[in-house]
Amino acid sequence: MLDLSDALRAEWTEFLLTEAQIWLTVFAFDTLRYLIGAGTVSIVLYVLLKQWSEGRRIQTRRTSRADIRREVTYSLLTTSVYASVALFTVAAMERGWLKNYESFSEHGITYGVISLPLLLVLHDTYFYWVHRAMHHPALFRWTHRVHHLSRTPSPWAAYSFAPMEALAMALFMPIMLALIPLHGLVIFVFLSFMILRNAMGHSGVEFHHREWVDSPMDFMTTTTHHDMHHQKFSGNFGLYFTWWDRWMGTELSGYKEAFRRAAGEDNLKNIGNRQPY
Repeated sequence: MLDLSDALRAEWTEFLLTEAQIWLTVFAFDTLRYLIGAGTVSIVLYVLLKQWSEGRRIQTRRTSRADIRREVTYSLLTTSVYASVALFTVAAMERGWLKNYESFSEHGITYGVISLPLLLVLHDTYFYWVHRAMHHPALFRWTHRVHHLSRTPSPWAAYSFAPMEALAMALFMPIMLALIPLHGLVIFVFLSFMILRNAMGHSGVEFHHREWVDSPMDFMTTTTHHDMHHQKFSGNFGLYFTWWDRWMGTELSGYKEAFRRAAGEDNLKNIGNRQPY
C-alpha cells in the first residue's frame, strides 16, 4: 500500500514533468519563431537582395560577428524567460482567469478579425511606455542596456534583452489575455508578425519606399526610425507606429531627412563607396 509520502512524491514528480514539458515546448516554439524571423530577414536582405540592400544601408558601420554572437546569446536567454512566464500563463488559463478562447463562434468572426489590429495598437502603446520607462537612469542599467549594446543592430538583435526587459516584454500577453478575449490563431499571427517586424526594424536596411514618410502611411515606423534610436539612445520609442512619439514629442529630429537619405535614389549610387566609422 502506497503511503502518503510516496503519493506526494509521485504527485510532485508528475507536476514537475508536466511543467518541464510546457517550458520546453514554449522555449522551442519561441526560439524557432526567433530563428525563422531573424534568419528569414537576414537571408533575404543580406544574401538574396544583397546589392539592393547595400544601397539602402542606414549606417556605414557594420555589425561584427561578436555583435551577432552576443545578440543570439541574449535572445536565447529571452526565450527562456518567455517560457518561464508561460508556465504561469498556462496555469492561469487552466483556472479560467484569462480570456483565451478556441472557437470564433464564441465572439464572432468580426471580433476575431478586429482583435488582431487592436492587439497591435495595444502592444505599440505598451511597448512605447515600457520602453521609455526603461530609459530612465534608475532602470536603464538593469533593463535596457543590453539591448543598446547593439549600436548597429542586426535582425538577431530582435530579442537581445536583459532578463528584466525580457520579463517586461513577456508580461504583455498575459495582461492582454486578462483584459480582452483572444483566439489562439490571433495570438499566433500576432506573435509571428511581431518577430518578423522586429527583425526587419533591426536590420539596418531601409526597405520602405522612398516616398513613405511623405505619404499617408507615415503613421507606421520604418527601419530608420528605430535605427536612429539605437544610434542616439533617446527618442523614437515606438514599435509599429509613430503616433506616441509625435504626441509626446519624442520623435528624433532629422528622422525624415535620415530616411530619405537611406531610401532615396542618391543612396543607390553610393554602393561600394562608403567608408566605415
